[in-house]
Amino acid sequence: MIRIFSYSLRFPYCHGIRCSAFYHSKSGVYGFRSQELESSEKWHLSEKALENRIKNPNVYQLVQAYRKYGHLKADLDPLGLQHRKEPVELSVDRYGLSRHLNDKISTEGILYSDRLECSISDIVQLLQDEYCQGITAEFDYLQTEEEREWFAENFEQKKQTSITDERKIKIAKLLLKSQAFDEFLGSKFTTVKRYGGEGGESMLAAFDEIFSECAGHNISHVVMCMPHRGRLNFLSCMLNFPPVIMFQKMKGKSEFPPNVKGTGDVLSHLYTSVDLDYGGKNIHVSFLPNPSHLEANDPVAVGKTRGKQQRYKTGEYSTNDGTSSSQDVLCLQVHGDAAFSAQGIVSETMVIADCAHFTVGGSIHLIVNNQIGFTTEPRLGRSSRYSSDLGKINSYPVIHVNGDNPEDVIQATCLAMKYRNKFNKDVIIDYICYRKHGHNELDDPSFTNPLMYQAITSRQSIPDKYSHKLLNDGICNKTDLEESVKQWNNKLQSDMTQVDSYVIKPYHLLEDWSGMKQAGDNITRWDTGVAMETLKFIGAKSVEIPENWKSHSTIKKFHIERRKQKLVDGRELDWATAESLAIGSLLYQGYNVRLCGQDVGRGTFSHRHAMIIDQGNDDMVIPLNHITDNQTAFFEVANSALSEEAVLGFEYGMSLESPNNLLIWEAQFGDFFNGAQPIIDTYITSGETKWLLQSGLVMLLPHGMDGAGPEHSSCRLERFLQLTDSKENAVDGDDVNIQVVFPTTPAQYFHLLRRQMVRNYRKPLIIAAPKVILRLPAASSSLNEMASGTEFHPVLDEATVDPGTVDKVVFCSGKHYYNLVKERESRVIKNTVFIRLESLCPFPVEEIQNELKKYSKAKEFVWSQEEHRNMGAWSFVAPRFENVVGCKLRYAGRDVLCTSAVGIGELHQKEILDIMDKTFS
Repeated sequence: MIRIFSYSLRFPYCHGIRCSAFYHSKSGVYGFRSQELESSEKWHLSEKALENRIKNPNVYQLVQAYRKYGHLKADLDPLGLQHRKEPVELSVDRYGLSRHLNDKISTEGILYSDRLECSISDIVQLLQDEYCQGITAEFDYLQTEEEREWFAENFEQKKQTSITDERKIKIAKLLLKSQAFDEFLGSKFTTVKRYGGEGGESMLAAFDEIFSECAGHNISHVVMCMPHRGRLNFLSCMLNFPPVIMFQKMKGKSEFPPNVKGTGDVLSHLYTSVDLDYGGKNIHVSFLPNPSHLEANDPVAVGKTRGKQQRYKTGEYSTNDGTSSSQDVLCLQVHGDAAFSAQGIVSETMVIADCAHFTVGGSIHLIVNNQIGFTTEPRLGRSSRYSSDLGKINSYPVIHVNGDNPEDVIQATCLAMKYRNKFNKDVIIDYICYRKHGHNELDDPSFTNPLMYQAITSRQSIPDKYSHKLLNDGICNKTDLEESVKQWNNKLQSDMTQVDSYVIKPYHLLEDWSGMKQAGDNITRWDTGVAMETLKFIGAKSVEIPENWKSHSTIKKFHIERRKQKLVDGRELDWATAESLAIGSLLYQGYNVRLCGQDVGRGTFSHRHAMIIDQGNDDMVIPLNHITDNQTAFFEVANSALSEEAVLGFEYGMSLESPNNLLIWEAQFGDFFNGAQPIIDTYITSGETKWLLQSGLVMLLPHGMDGAGPEHSSCRLERFLQLTDSKENAVDGDDVNIQVVFPTTPAQYFHLLRRQMVRNYRKPLIIAAPKVILRLPAASSSLNEMASGTEFHPVLDEATVDPGTVDKVVFCSGKHYYNLVKERESRVIKNTVFIRLESLCPFPVEEIQNELKKYSKAKEFVWSQEEHRNMGAWSFVAPRFENVVGCKLRYAGRDVLCTSAVGIGELHQKEILDIMDKTFS
């Protein structure tokens, strides 16, 4: 039975803010569209409340003014350096109420209060107490009346949920523990930059509240990303990370277990995976490593969250509607104030947060607002009033809180969690604090910010201030607090004595991938073939559509019918068919596959058609999700927003969650990855080396010099090859960080995709993908090349050429091969053979040497490429041929250029002729 997802099905009613109406996007998948509710179930007030608003319009306007502008008067700066004027919108005179302050009115429909009747002066006082103290909010721009009214009600009644004395004592001890940790490190490691939590200790109260709320709402997993500030405090004081490992790291030792290959990372990038007990309930926290591109971690965390939701079956994997459940997994993103407002990756991540195939049911954003970015003041670091203003674009509520009061921080966090769990949307906590030291502990901040640091050095610390408050209120006793700190210091001292003897265990790393190993030397030879009958079965299923389906006439003729016939013939299979066979066979074996990127459902070059649309009603079907009736694995076709950095980071994050998911990201054109370079540099190419995190992510980068101009030609092979750790003198093949390939046949592509999953380790795969040869008859394959016993070949030779007649061997890679073959024929050249390097990294030394043995009479060896000399593979292959193959190559290709391709057609043709002359001369 084929499941069909209908565009025409729309639900007339919805509950809450998120309309449940399915819509059909151009990608052929489904998502949720936010809209004002238009049903009888839309948010409404009681008749009495509405009458009261009509009866007291000026009072209601005043209340609304406080809800909108109260934050401008709030006491948010723990340092007391902000000088705020009272907004004119909050003046009672503005509403003609100054002579009626003693009048009593009903609060129903006016203000959410436990007092049913108040004087106007009492209402003003209540509003000032709620909106103009150490915690305030911005929410008047939320999309629906239900959201706005819900937020007003819960904000104005937030203090009705009291914090128990036991909880207050727990928080006091936690803050003192963090302070003692910083003091210990400051005394033992005086020259180490630790980016301590001093001045921001109350953030731990926020984390404690989030974990408590998770336990209360059956959220069993939290995926977290966090920048430097207070990171070590959080790891040691809350996530049970062994301090001894930190101490070893500070003394220059490795953070990895013995016999594990890796270069490691700096102290402030440490990470963990841990189970926490909250009220008898287990909360698993995946605390991700971060690069110094701090906000680059945002989409990675969201992607891992979605992967985890789907792994635990809350992501509705089987429906392909693009939605996700927030039931079991929470994404918690911690940000710095300067980076949050200035880094574009934050905006990109928020743009996709509610998109089909990317939503995770809302993230909690905690901005640790130090009120300064390195040495730059906010007035110079952003144009907006608050660092959190970016969230308003997506209609996310913002809760501002003064970090000097841990109990206000708890109230703010509790409200944020309630909103997120109610509406499945992101929410932002602007946690305003300070940093006791400069950018790091070795910095002197008084160089640039003297007044701020005069205020900081003259004030009592947050942990001391809060513990003294509890002591004065009689909530706890001094001995208990001191004993708690003493025990913690004893633990730190004990760990210090174990620095030289402690053997690190792998438990502190992220989730164990059962059965996965670090790669060995041979990472190219794996049997990836599939039985012929299975291939034919999957191929037929890949274009099977329901009866009476009105498919487009072109798709029916050239995609469906032609594929069926070629599968019967077993030959002339194109790239799209090979891709379907690879994906389908992986699905058949139980692996999930996700293909993501801009317009990937159809393909940039209209070659894929992974989903087929009914021309009569816009219904959509993805045939590969219906290979068998009991299919458990799922093919997710995720057309993405016009983003590269956030989307690629998201896919990388998903790839970290399980080795059983094949994640493929396709760029619209090869060089579109440019916008995602931080993800490539800091995660994809170095994640395993720095953090032992394996990823099988595939990057498809359409590449080829076709006269399309500079921005649509090159996938910048040279950049990826420069990012590899392949050695120039390696003989036996490298255990490299990434694989860079340039396949020339669909069968090779088929094996590459399958190889990603059948091995017992994962490596990122960079594919210089085809454009003009997608449908080239010469660049087709047979089923025999994909059958059982076949594999990917790192090097391809020309079997039809007699080795005894060859005196020139031309090495090349990619689609340039077909241009060379055509030119050889036109020039009637008989003594030249072409050898294709399908794999560039790992560099196939042994395979090249074996091929050269055939051509013992050859006198000249050439490297021919269509890219410019300072680009492409030349600078990578030349030293390796000379060092390990023992063969010096002559270069034949374009001259150096500052841009990847010319934009003048005549000049492009002249360059092609020049390349051919250099190759065959």
